[in-house]
Amino acid sequence: MSNKLVVTDVDVKGKRVLVRVDYNLPLDEKGEIIDDTRIRVSLPTIKYIINSGGKVILLSHMGRPDGTIQESMRLTVAANRLSELLGQEVRKTSDCVGDEVKRVVEEIAPGNVILLENLRFHSEEEENDLFFAKELASMGDVYVDDAFSTIHRDHASITGITRYIKEKCAGICLAKEIEYMSKVIEHPDRPLIALLGGAKVSTKIEVIKALLSKVDGLLIGGGMVFTFYSALGFSCGKSKVEEDFVSIAKDILLVSIAEEKPIYLPQDVVVTPFISEGASSIIVGKKDIPADQRGVDIGPATVKKWTDIMDNAATVFWNGPVGVFEIERFSQGTRQIAGFLAGSPSISTIIGGGDTAAAITKLGLADKMTHISTGGGASLEYIAGEEMPGLTVLPDKK
Repeated sequence: MSNKLVVTDVDVKGKRVLVRVDYNLPLDEKGEIIDDTRIRVSLPTIKYIINSGGKVILLSHMGRPDGTIQESMRLTVAANRLSELLGQEVRKTSDCVGDEVKRVVEEIAPGNVILLENLRFHSEEEENDLFFAKELASMGDVYVDDAFSTIHRDHASITGITRYIKEKCAGICLAKEIEYMSKVIEHPDRPLIALLGGAKVSTKIEVIKALLSKVDGLLIGGGMVFTFYSALGFSCGKSKVEEDFVSIAKDILLVSIAEEKPIYLPQDVVVTPFISEGASSIIVGKKDIPADQRGVDIGPATVKKWTDIMDNAATVFWNGPVGVFEIERFSQGTRQIAGFLAGSPSISTIIGGGDTAAAITKLGLADKMTHISTGGGASLEYIAGEEMPGLTVLPDKK
């Protein structure tokens, strides 16, 4: 990312600065914020613009309203929380385009902050409608993308808008994200160990293939392990197996042998007849899953083996809980792995966003990790080497 222009390289004094952030926040049933991490990571860029005498106009989406106004997806809660964190009022507009919004933007004074309403209330956002993008661009002199979690999207506020604004750059958070992710795939401190969890192989096939050529060892846990077990001929009981990916899983295991890049599957698993907090559970070996049981977590022997492997690593990239973390009794594997990494300051630990980031935050261990990404899907696609439209449109430093 060192070759990309960053907001700190740009003169923003007196200018209207459009900042694409991601305030797609998790909310509880009362509409209150569960985790404000995505707001907090945007603060360095916002504060830099404020302190440099710029005018901040924030662009964001929330949820999937599909081009309609959904009261539960308004950005009011984000504006209120940002106001608290900044210690100054953040005005939220009732829409993100239109004459009234333009009037509010024109009245903004240097050092002030405005948050425009949910971009996805307009279907033109996800369609990357260029007229809509031009309307957004007309309200700014400088465009800053500080939303790593959306750089894999080809949307109006991410790519289309850059056609109509001459000055554009990355935000501080985005620059930091790319710095860490690039290091993982380009020049990591070694040994490099990757730990992938999550429910489905299908969503991580390309990431597994990409990482296999780069890592010194790959640990695979979570629900997707049962597709690999099936590829090895093991009985998986009631565990979810993605039958369409069994042959691909087998190919991946063969490649790991041929390239001498070891893949470590769990030696033991926690199984239960049904997924519930009150359900009974037992620990069994990987070949001994009962026909009426399903796997929900890695077992203690696996935790010991994996932490021993990671103890010799210089860098660990982790994406995906290794069990059903939402249920307390099936979260022990994830908890123990997280606790080990948090207590190992010599290991550079990169958390690949999504559910893993939520789990680490819930455990209160976020400040013990080297870097926690704000983008689950974006981090995986970046690691897999897929094109990032939001990055492509940002200029390099001269």
